[in-house]
Order: sequence, then C-alpha cells, then structure tokens
Amino acid sequence: MKVAHVVGARPQFIKYAPVSRAIHRMNEMCGSPMENILIHTGQHYDYAMSAIFFRELGIRNPDYHLGVGSGTHGIQTGLILQRVEEVLSRERPDVIVVYGDANSTLGGALAAVKMHIPVAHVEAGLRSFNKNMPEEINRVLTDHASTVLFCPTEVAVRNLRAEGFARVVNEGTFITDTLQLDGYKPEPSNALVVNVGDVMYDVILSAVETAKETATILKDQGLEGKTYYVLTLHRAENTDDNERIERVIAFVNDMSQGTTVIFPVHPRTRKALTQIRSKFAGNVKMIEPLGYFNMVWLVSNSVLVLTDSGGLQKEAYWLRVPCITLREETEWVETVRSGWNVLYGDYHGPHLPSSSHGAFYGDGKTAEKIITTLNEIFNRERT
Repeated sequence: MKVAHVVGARPQFIKYAPVSRAIHRMNEMCGSPMENILIHTGQHYDYAMSAIFFRELGIRNPDYHLGVGSGTHGIQTGLILQRVEEVLSRERPDVIVVYGDANSTLGGALAAVKMHIPVAHVEAGLRSFNKNMPEEINRVLTDHASTVLFCPTEVAVRNLRAEGFARVVNEGTFITDTLQLDGYKPEPSNALVVNVGDVMYDVILSAVETAKETATILKDQGLEGKTYYVLTLHRAENTDDNERIERVIAFVNDMSQGTTVIFPVHPRTRKALTQIRSKFAGNVKMIEPLGYFNMVWLVSNSVLVLTDSGGLQKEAYWLRVPCITLREETEWVETVRSGWNVLYGDYHGPHLPSSSHGAFYGDGKTAEKIITTLNEIFNRERT
C-alpha cells in the first residue's frame, strides 16, 4: 500500500508528524509495510517557516520538494495542482492525504481527484461560514473532493451532515474501538466521515515535555513566566485588508497597555505592516518566527494569547491559557463555549474560563486511528 502526503505550510508539518510516526510504528508491527511518500509543495519557502519544523519534529526530508514559493492564491494553487499531478503520475499512490485548509490542501486534493486517486482529508468538516476567507473555500472544496473525511470534532461531523454527507461512522461520535466498515467501497460518491479526534492534540501532549527540556525562548527574550502576552497574526483576511489590520492593531494596543506582548512576526505580516500608518505600541516586541517547541513553551508560560491562528487557539486551550481570537468568527467553537477563548469583538475585559476541560478533541491517539482506517480501507480494496 502506498500513501502520499501533501504538506506545504507550517500547521501541516505539525499535523503530519504524528501521522508519520504512526505509520512507522505500524510498519514495525506488520509484515506488509505502508509506503510513505512525502510531498512538500514549498508553499512556506522561508527556512524559519519550513525546514526548522522538519528538524524539530523529527520529520524526514521530503521525497519531493516542489518549490512553489509565494504568489497570489490562484498562481500558488495552480502551480501546486500542476506539480503534485506530475508526482502522482509517477508514484500512483493508493490514496493521498491532505491536511487542514491551506492552498497546498486544495491543490493536492484537486490533482488527486482529477486522476481518480482517493483523497483523505485530515481536519475535515471545519467551517467558519465566512467565504471571504481563502481557507474556508479551500476546506469546503477539499471536503467535497474527498473519499475519506477525518473529522476532529462532533461539530465538524454535523457540518458535513448538513452538506449532504450521509455515510457517517459511529453516528459521528468519537471512534474509540476498531473501525467496522461493513464492506465499504471507497469512492467520492460514497464518502466516509469518521470522527477520529484532533491530530494536533497528539502533538501537544508530547511537545510540552520536549519544550520543557529544550526551549530557550524565555532566556533569549529575558522573560519571566506568566508576565507577558503572546501575539500572532498571519491570516490573509487580516493582513490583506488595511482597515482590518489597523483595527486589530488598535485593539491590541488598547487592551495590552502595561504588559509586554511577544509577537513572532510572519513574513506576510511584516510586509503588510510596512504598508499602513498604524503601528504597534512600544510594549509589543516583534521577534522572528519561532520553532515549534520554543513557540509551545512561550505560549504555555504566557498570561494570554492573541491570535488569528486556528491551531494556536486550540493549543492555548490545551495549555490552559486564555485566548482572544483576532477574527470575526472561529471554526473551533468548542474553545469559545468552554470560556477559554473569546472573539475580539466580544472582548470586554479579562475572561475567567471554567477550570474544567471538555474532551472535545479525542484522546491523543488520532494519528493511529487515521492510519488504521486507511490501512483497513485501501489495503482491503487492493486485494
């Protein structure tokens, strides 16, 4: 069995890491190994946004680096589609796995489905219901091109049901036991929806312990724990809209007075900030992008997170750090309902989350469930 994975942006590297480890463990245990082809589109071409994550997360070098680089959404997605198609023509995998909602996700899915290669989407079913977001278009189109949809939450399953996906394993509740597929035949018209939990939860459970031993960020920045905020800002809906980014800057400056804010700056954001009049206040300290473990340690020791990143909203939740989301909506509604996250338009002062944590995102073994499911479906299909 041959599985190809398409990655290209920082969150995808992180999601792929536990899946790769799960494949390695399965291959050690069984006599019929799963061939693991890694395709890096090059969507994040900056070293700090790409290579350092491969090194820190223990991901091997990609089998293919497509060198797509920057560009408009159309140019970038088109190049990804073209170059992934060339790889798939050569490799002919049994299934292609795509992650999240980046242009690499959609480009990889389109290349595969047009070649009649099944697509498995990790983090399927998320919806912001804001079609001005490029990520929303990417995730909707990817879901509807997919054969297997791996959902992180029950809310994601409900979203897919509302869009007409009818074949839902275990009534959409989290899978804890062996999958019973009852002769399922994988094809897009018969797409399978499975609630496997959130693969990012797998990552964070081990990352905190590693970060505790290896991270140097507090020392590097002269910080003491629980004395500062963390800010990240990178989504195109903010960085590509001058009025919106200026509104975010005003909000951050107003609510963070008297507190140091550490701001690892995404390359897109750094460029956007040179094109507007508004400036962050002096308490906002801009630094270069961080590696994964330094970022985890920075967040876990902070008082508050301000972000437009979907992944960071969840990481703050798992690390028990209150979060303000710098967007008008969020796909991760569970974090808001729990009280640990609030949209910045609804922020009226420090929020006091519940001390309890709901088990919204699975049990930390999502990657194993993904690989077991793929093995069950596509190995059987080949025989």
